[in-house]
Amino acid sequence: MQTADTVIEPIAAATGAPTWSEAEWAVRKDLAAAYRLMAHLGLDDSIYTHISVRVPGRHDQFLINPYGMLFRDVTASSLVKVGVDGLLVEPSDYDVNPAGFTIHSALHMARHDATCIVHTHTVGGVAVSSMACGLQPCNQWALQFYHRVAYHDFEGIALNHEERERLVRDMGTEHKALILRNHGLLTIGATVAEAFINMLNLERACRVQVAIQSAGQITQVVPTDVCELTARQYEEGASNRLPGAADPHAREWRAMKQRLQPGSTVPYDA
Repeated sequence: MQTADTVIEPIAAATGAPTWSEAEWAVRKDLAAAYRLMAHLGLDDSIYTHISVRVPGRHDQFLINPYGMLFRDVTASSLVKVGVDGLLVEPSDYDVNPAGFTIHSALHMARHDATCIVHTHTVGGVAVSSMACGLQPCNQWALQFYHRVAYHDFEGIALNHEERERLVRDMGTEHKALILRNHGLLTIGATVAEAFINMLNLERACRVQVAIQSAGQITQVVPTDVCELTARQYEEGASNRLPGAADPHAREWRAMKQRLQPGSTVPYDA
């Protein structure tokens, strides 16, 4: 029987690539699935934006996409392992997007509950991030983030490592969603599933808001007590776990991965 410390050898290991623990291989597969799902749902931005996950058992290393590879082509074994010092931990034919490193390293270092971080540039997300009003409590998806989303002002492309302090300050210690003004969206989670589902709901909330405003309609006001109730219902619902499941979002995550049917390209878990 395999244990958490069992070292497995994925296909790539036969060619001399690194081998990983069972725990790391599991998060690699989940992270690769998240990249493929982002592409499948049209939430990617060419080779830009990023999803990262902390290496199990480490607080100074995380996995991120190879800079220059389309999300649709990311695999578990192609992910790049980088330290919070910016140096690659294992050899790779790819490097890491510098802006992605700035953003993700900041939050991985400061928020130990940020096992996974998702950052997007979508039309809906960038549109709402560019609105002075920010995210409005105008639909059920948005109410998940009622008084639970932070904002960070645009400082240009995130190449200045000094910006990390302000990212951490603006994110705070409790929020799991951040709207990067004039830039895009960011969510965190204790698992890939949680961070991904948080992003999916935040993206939907933004799309609905843009649709309402584009139609020139007046938003139906939701009473503040109902807004807070709904936000708490989301939080309480996250604790309704499948029997034996460590991840409260396992049910939806398992369903989402069913979209990734085998095709002509290399499977995400290779």
